[in-house]
Amino acid sequence: MLRQIALLPPSLPCLMIIREKHLDAATLLDLCVTVKSRAAGTGAKILVNERADIAAAAALDGVHLQESSCPADKLRSLKGAMLTGKSTHSPDSAMRAVDEGVDYLVFGPVFDTPSKRRFGSPQGTEKLHVVCRTVPVPVFAIGGISPENAALCRSAGAHGIAAISLFNDTSKFPELLKTLEYILVR
Repeated sequence: MLRQIALLPPSLPCLMIIREKHLDAATLLDLCVTVKSRAAGTGAKILVNERADIAAAAALDGVHLQESSCPADKLRSLKGAMLTGKSTHSPDSAMRAVDEGVDYLVFGPVFDTPSKRRFGSPQGTEKLHVVCRTVPVPVFAIGGISPENAALCRSAGAHGIAAISLFNDTSKFPELLKTLEYILVR
C-alpha cells in the first residue's frame, strides 16, 4: 500500500481501504497513522476496514464496513465527519445500508472472481445498474474488475470501481492507473 501511495497521480481521486484484518489493534493503528501520513497531499481518502475506533484514533477519512458488520448508524458517536461505506451483495442489502446512513456502497461481485465466490454468483451489470439507479449514494463495483470491464460498470451507473487483485502488481500500477483514469474519470 505504501508503494501504491507513492505512485498515485494527484488527478485520480481514490479511496484506499486498509484491510489488514489479522493485525492487532496497536499494530493496525500504527499502520493507519503511517499510511495517512504518506497519503497527505495525494488526494486519496484513507479508510480502514471495520474499525471505527482505529479510524477515529488515526484521524482517517473513514471506515468501511462489511455487509455483516454492525449497522452504520450505530457508529454515529465515533463517526464525526468520517466517511462510512459498506460492502453489499444484493439490491436489498444495498437499500438496508443506505437506510443506515452510509456515504457510499461497494456492490458485487459484479463479475466472477475467486475471492468473491463465497458471496454467491456474480450479480452482473444489470443488478449493478438497478442499485446505482435506486440508491442516493455513490456505488463502487467490485468483483472481477479489469480494465476491460471497468467501462461496463461505469455505463451501468457505478461511481467507480473497487478491486484487490487488480492493484497488486505495483510494477504495472502507473500504467494501470492511467488506463483507469481515462476510462472512469473522463
